Amino acid sequence: MADLQDQMKQAVAMAATEQIQSGMVVGLGSGSTAALMIQALGAKLKRGELSDIIGVTTSFQGEMLAAELGIPLQSLNAVDRIDLAIDGADEVDPSFQLIKGGGACHVQEKLVAVRAKRFVVVVDSTKLVDTLNLGFLLPVEVLPGAWRQVQGQLREMGGDAQLRMALKKAGPVVTDQGNLVLDVKFSGGISDPQRLEKDINNLPGVLENGLFVNLTDQVLVGEISAGSAAVRDLVKR
Repeated sequence: MADLQDQMKQAVAMAATEQIQSGMVVGLGSGSTAALMIQALGAKLKRGELSDIIGVTTSFQGEMLAAELGIPLQSLNAVDRIDLAIDGADEVDPSFQLIKGGGACHVQEKLVAVRAKRFVVVVDSTKLVDTLNLGFLLPVEVLPGAWRQVQGQLREMGGDAQLRMALKKAGPVVTDQGNLVLDVKFSGGISDPQRLEKDINNLPGVLENGLFVNLTDQVLVGEISAGSAAVRDLVKR
């Protein structure tokens, strides 16, 4: 199954890269599928198939990878536009609403997605869901001095919020912005992403949450068809 999932990710990353044209400012997302897209973009630049590309990364990890591949980079503040942003997602519902933040990069990811003229999401078929938050927890980035207060407020809103702990260090995960992440589960999932996104972001101490509402223009889905990897262009419901 792991090999098939890798094939799906590779196919959808290549399909997304086909949308990049010379002269574009491109938002380069985070995560495993986005990393494959960045690698494909770097290869196209090296072969001369694309030129005059500027990348705007959404994470330190993506910045390191793009730099290694020779992709010219600028900060979000240094560019006057983003023509196209390509990123993955942890969950996608039929209305193209997303949960992102499994890699704790959702603050910068959302900044880039909002700025982009077109935002294309690349996922494998395992990320498609009918209702958000039934399977994947909602990440909420919080100031370190406020995590317990926000945890209590989220509990009052019906959310079970747990501090995300690091796997290879003692203590919690620390974001690129130096903050902490609460992972939240709402009983029955999230029925109104637009309202919940605003309600959570209005809590004092919250920087941003992983709901991406009304931002996605296109979803490309990697799937296995007749034993081989294929890409489906999802239609919004």
